[in-house]
Amino acid sequence: MDATTAPHIIPPEMPQYGEENHIFELMQAMLEQLLIHQPKEPISFMIEHLQRNNDHVMLKAPDTVLIERNLGKRIDPQTGEIYHTTFDWPSDPDVQNRLVEPAGISELETAQKLLDYHRNIIRILPSYPKILKTISADQPCVDVFYQALTYVQSNHRTNAPFTPRVLLCGPQGSGKSLQAALLAQKYGLVNVCCGQLLKETVADKSSFGELIEPFFEKKVTVPDSIIIKVLVQRLEKQDCVQKGWVLHGFPRDLDQAQMLKKVGFSPNRVFFLNVPLDSIIERLTLRRTDPVTGERFHLMYKPPPTMEIQARLLQNPKDSEEQIKLEMDLFYRNSAELEQFYRQAIILNGDQDPYTVFEYIESGIINPLPTKVS
Repeated sequence: MDATTAPHIIPPEMPQYGEENHIFELMQAMLEQLLIHQPKEPISFMIEHLQRNNDHVMLKAPDTVLIERNLGKRIDPQTGEIYHTTFDWPSDPDVQNRLVEPAGISELETAQKLLDYHRNIIRILPSYPKILKTISADQPCVDVFYQALTYVQSNHRTNAPFTPRVLLCGPQGSGKSLQAALLAQKYGLVNVCCGQLLKETVADKSSFGELIEPFFEKKVTVPDSIIIKVLVQRLEKQDCVQKGWVLHGFPRDLDQAQMLKKVGFSPNRVFFLNVPLDSIIERLTLRRTDPVTGERFHLMYKPPPTMEIQARLLQNPKDSEEQIKLEMDLFYRNSAELEQFYRQAIILNGDQDPYTVFEYIESGIINPLPTKVS
């Protein structure tokens, strides 16, 4: 049998390791440099390239400013210290008296050096299209320094291919389920709803299902230790590894988020859907279910077609205003810590047309996030 036709089982750790350690960018950069320089010793060349600092900053200022600055330079012949008649004049009279004007700083000589610079720089710049940062040097040196420092310490954007691992956070009624369904439909992501997953596990009569069922019967919360095992079992399946996933309903607090990270399933896109309490109450308290057909209605957005159906509709006790307020309070007590934990999370206004919300989420997924390139 041809081994190349066998299904390839991808460990879930592989794509995550590649993203976290920027393997794509490293390989792309090395291949580009190999093709450009064509070294005789490619292995030594690649090792040297990996050890090189690849943050490049260009300082730029008008020629008139540079000529004026150069004309003011003075050197202390005893110490070699450089001073300036305008920006950095020594306070010691003895130092002032012995300062001399260095050679080659006349206006004509400086203009010639700038001309040579402009001729050469246009050939150099194309070598650093992705990582070159231009900073105006026509400002105080302290400001120039901090702008350069901020740049080299900041995360650059990466266009590396990635498998989406999307986490949707938000209170009950914020639209997480709808957005997850839209993402799954358009991009083929595996829709992982934590609550639904637990129900399916119980229905399958699996070993985990037998552990969960008593908690369902008593209508109490399933322990995090059990939930995380069920989630790991689902997320490590090949459809999630190959297609990516969109998770909602977990984590709900910092402890759960840390557990998810510990087992190796950190999301690479996180969205918080913020919706005011009044809108949540309107969305949830008006939900009804037809006990005969099982069809769901909303008294405002999807009213029943007949008075007969409306008369028999029932409200889920979880949709009472008191219960909703308790759930909202619990969510927002934990959301600040979650937002701090997921520092690159995108916070969206979920109180708008669901397809508008989807467009924002879609933009956050397809556009590259800042990622530190070593």
